[in-house]
Amino acid sequence: MAQIDQAVKRVTDIIGEIRTASNEQSDGVGQVNIAVAELDQNTQQNAALVEQTAAAAESLKEQANRLAQAVAVFRLERDMSAMA
Repeated sequence: MAQIDQAVKRVTDIIGEIRTASNEQSDGVGQVNIAVAELDQNTQQNAALVEQTAAAAESLKEQANRLAQAVAVFRLERDMSAMA
């Protein structure tokens, strides 16, 4: 009978260890899920920023072209003393 009691106690202890390990594993999986969600959010934000940057770069390019056309009508003398 004592052996049965010891065996039951060992099984109970093992079940407790399994329960503890399962809880720890579940917590770990929850943390991984949170991290993945944050990475996804950051990736989406970065993609939006890239699109905004590309649009701003295109706008700046267009403005630079217009400015180049606007100042193309001006001619400067290479030798400033020639103007005097």
